[in-house]
Amino acid sequence: MSKKSKSKLPPLDIDTLWKLQRIGSPALSPDGRFAVVTVTAPSMTDNVSRSSLWLLPTERAAPRLLTRCGDKDGQPAWSPAGDRIAFVAKREWRGIKDATPQLYLIAADGGEAERVSDFAPGVESFKWMPDGQGIVFAAWVWPRLKGAAAQQKQWREFDSRKESGYATSEGFHRYFDHSMPMGRVLHLLMLDLRNGKVSDLFEGTALELPRDAGGNTVYDVHPAGRHIAFVHDPAPEPMLGNRLVLSELAVGEKTSAKSTVAALVDDPDWELADPRYSPDGQQLACTASHTGRAHTALAQLAIVDRRASASRRGGVGRAKRLASWRPLGNGMDLSIDAPLRWSADGLSLLFTAQQRGRCHLWRCAAADGEPVVEHAGGWVHGFDQVGDTTVWGADSAQHPTRLWARRGPSKPRRLESFNDELLADVALGEVREVELAGALGEPVQMWLTFPPHFKAKRKHPINQVIHGGPFAAAGDTFSWRWNAHVLAARGAVVAQLNYHGSSGFGWAFRHSLIGRQGELELQDIEAGTDWLLAQSWADPQRVCATGGSYGGFLVAWMNGHVPAWPAGRYRAYVCHAGVFDRVATFSADSYPVRPKDLSATYWDDLPRVLAQSPATFAGRMQTPTLVIHGAKDYRVPDCNGLAYYNTLKARGVDARLLWFADENHWVLKPRNSKQWTGEFLDWLDRKCSITPADGSSG
Repeated sequence: MSKKSKSKLPPLDIDTLWKLQRIGSPALSPDGRFAVVTVTAPSMTDNVSRSSLWLLPTERAAPRLLTRCGDKDGQPAWSPAGDRIAFVAKREWRGIKDATPQLYLIAADGGEAERVSDFAPGVESFKWMPDGQGIVFAAWVWPRLKGAAAQQKQWREFDSRKESGYATSEGFHRYFDHSMPMGRVLHLLMLDLRNGKVSDLFEGTALELPRDAGGNTVYDVHPAGRHIAFVHDPAPEPMLGNRLVLSELAVGEKTSAKSTVAALVDDPDWELADPRYSPDGQQLACTASHTGRAHTALAQLAIVDRRASASRRGGVGRAKRLASWRPLGNGMDLSIDAPLRWSADGLSLLFTAQQRGRCHLWRCAAADGEPVVEHAGGWVHGFDQVGDTTVWGADSAQHPTRLWARRGPSKPRRLESFNDELLADVALGEVREVELAGALGEPVQMWLTFPPHFKAKRKHPINQVIHGGPFAAAGDTFSWRWNAHVLAARGAVVAQLNYHGSSGFGWAFRHSLIGRQGELELQDIEAGTDWLLAQSWADPQRVCATGGSYGGFLVAWMNGHVPAWPAGRYRAYVCHAGVFDRVATFSADSYPVRPKDLSATYWDDLPRVLAQSPATFAGRMQTPTLVIHGAKDYRVPDCNGLAYYNTLKARGVDARLLWFADENHWVLKPRNSKQWTGEFLDWLDRKCSITPADGSSG
């Protein structure tokens, strides 16, 4: 604990934020005695972040560093016997540097990690086979080639090419900050640990895993190791936003993948995702979204009965609804997040789901579908369960992720104290949750973060920080990018409002903005500002609004719909990665989904699209704006930020541009993050005088 009194502690600043260690999702050993977790340590000096594996006993013992040689060790998973831990890394082994991520094994009691894969296209994600002799992994491969040797040769030829052009005929060709590997698709492969042989389980089929798959939740291995369940896009041409179906692959040395794939659930009204076998292998848990009703449908829990489909299996596409399945949750109006975990007895499932600005760990009985909160947030970011032991990582608005474990009915025990010493030397302001009447007379939630040493008798500037998404939420969580304590450190009260469309408030609230984006959200934001200005500590002369992504869209929208100061209330805006031109944003990776959100395409109903585009109202924009964008942003391409900034300059509006050549939709490099924060706060200082004359934060 710091020796300084709390009244003398400095606020959290960007340098201290980037000294805090970032904890990943925990994985439990088969006996539940240990958890392994990725811990990322950023360095502002080196301008990089390095990730290592730590071993944390779930009983009383100190954490132990397990790996230290790699820069990005991640995705740790225990072997079925609990004697080894597999992980994905790019590192140097026996004098050779990995060109692509590979699989490594390390003994559970430590030692030197051994590389067990040598597959040139690289390893994206993986799961152990139950016998511990093999590993199933996902990789980007050329679908027409046969055999690992052909893939290796083609990759080396591709990697050594001198051309830089990206050529494609695919509709789904880029995602967030990267183009899809040219000519390749995402397959499931098998690595035999006994001899290093790699076999492509999808070879000879048209199958591929979802191109936006970020991990191993899109497939699962049967407890007996003879089947693999996976989801895939059944459409002739994969596209972002297409529904996914659930299929199963039989694994065997003498059978081809093509002849042993069976469709389990293929319903045109439903999208299936995140399969997970029950302990006895007779059932599959998954999430199911009723996309036939609306593309905004929430992901529900569902149970697929494999026994009902055993006698009706055939090739993919030969039949529909081959297995019986049912939703769970008794109409729970929340969206289920992966991963899913079965209890050891197969009677219940664990999962996370957002609810009113928090993300809890839930348990749902498989028989009656009655969900209950197992651990209340803050925000649960990862968990695992083995036997009667549960481990989870959760943060709150007052601290970054901490790891906890509970055995049976005992009280939870914290497993680490990685960031305690640093946090003891900074002051964090109070966080409050309030509710007010928003659009349609419906209640909306708002979070307030006060500067440290806040004095209610003083007048404070207000910063409305508008979250992105829109299907996301501000909440009881510790952000690494838009950290409310860092943004409040110079004296502003930070307000974060969950406007219509935000997640965790039910489907109707989520769907309400479709076809009229900007309308209800602005009413909510204005209601929030009305509430704030009614407080005795709010300074009506110093109000600003800032936002990123969809929040950036809303800031640009406000500039064309709210009168400029002094007739209006906002002295300045910050627009990070915001949508400015709805038509130009068809260059985004998410272009197939945007017409669904707008309820129109620009070639069929241009007036309706333009009515939801900030650029349409550029002639009204007068409020000073800091525009921030990254050149590698494919979700909201930087033509939006550049056009917004240029438009403001052309109109004579006070504006400033911060453009990153090497950042994507977010700002991820430590030094760039520091520059981002400095530009952000300095802009508000100049326009809203957020720093008091005496230099205090209160």
